[in-house]
Amino acid sequence: MHRPHPEAALALAVLGISIAAPLVRLSDAHPIAIAFWRLAFSLGFVLVALLATGTWRELRTLTRTELAIGVAAGVMLAVHFWSWNASVDLTTIAASTTLVSLQPAIVAVLSAILLRERPRAVQVAGILIALAGAFVISTPALFSAAAAVSPNAPLGNTLALLGAVTASIYYLSGRRLRTGLGLWPYVAVVYGACFASLAAMAVASGVDLAPQPPREIWIFLGLAIGPMLLGHTAMNYALRYRPAYVVNLTVLAEPVGATLIAAALPGIREIPPLSTVAGGAVILAGVVLTVLGERPSRRSEAAVYTTEAAG
Repeated sequence: MHRPHPEAALALAVLGISIAAPLVRLSDAHPIAIAFWRLAFSLGFVLVALLATGTWRELRTLTRTELAIGVAAGVMLAVHFWSWNASVDLTTIAASTTLVSLQPAIVAVLSAILLRERPRAVQVAGILIALAGAFVISTPALFSAAAAVSPNAPLGNTLALLGAVTASIYYLSGRRLRTGLGLWPYVAVVYGACFASLAAMAVASGVDLAPQPPREIWIFLGLAIGPMLLGHTAMNYALRYRPAYVVNLTVLAEPVGATLIAAALPGIREIPPLSTVAGGAVILAGVVLTVLGERPSRRSEAAVYTTEAAG
């Protein structure tokens, strides 16, 4: 059975994650509640996929080490969601999404150290170019008068950076496990651990998770379908065939998509500066260079994806 090409999955993932920041901005719920319900709805879809594909059987073959890595990835994802959701309400969308997207530099270094997957020189150049584009976008967002509207902007920027670190660990864990584990069993473990962690955070901090008004439920459902299932799950799919630093780099396209969507939504109308357009072009150039810079031998392995077991 033919499967989506990894690059096609990454293109869909960019679209999915770009919807996240605008939806979070429109929500009035607590950051932990937003993440909790986002995962709750996502797990419902994952459960259906596990049963429909029969890949739930793979869960019985997990070793203790693999289970521990998957659970740790889920905990890191929970911290990422909490810190990033909180940052969106404390700083601008452009600043939040750009700072949290500094992950590629962290992932590239840790991939070389922990996974022995070293990017080629041309890919390092692509990563640096993409980061330069992110800096073009973030500079006015971080230091302009718009960013100073909230006295908590520095805290928001710090939380976004925390989100970058925790997300990096999440992607590295995914690359480690996805090479031998099907998509749906993997996300079931990770999303399940993330859901449990968020529930524990809610109890510890006294956050009321329910009831939620209908408007919020629709936002949570949108976050589950778009950023979670279309975004994160598509990237987890690609992690089986592409190094973590290639998959993770695509998140740098999020600030462009997120700010354009935020500008179009009547409830936000956060108009991006010209630097976002210029920086976005640079980011896309860096992403393309990194993806195309993959070794021919690795790119030829894309044929393997046509034989992956369902899930």
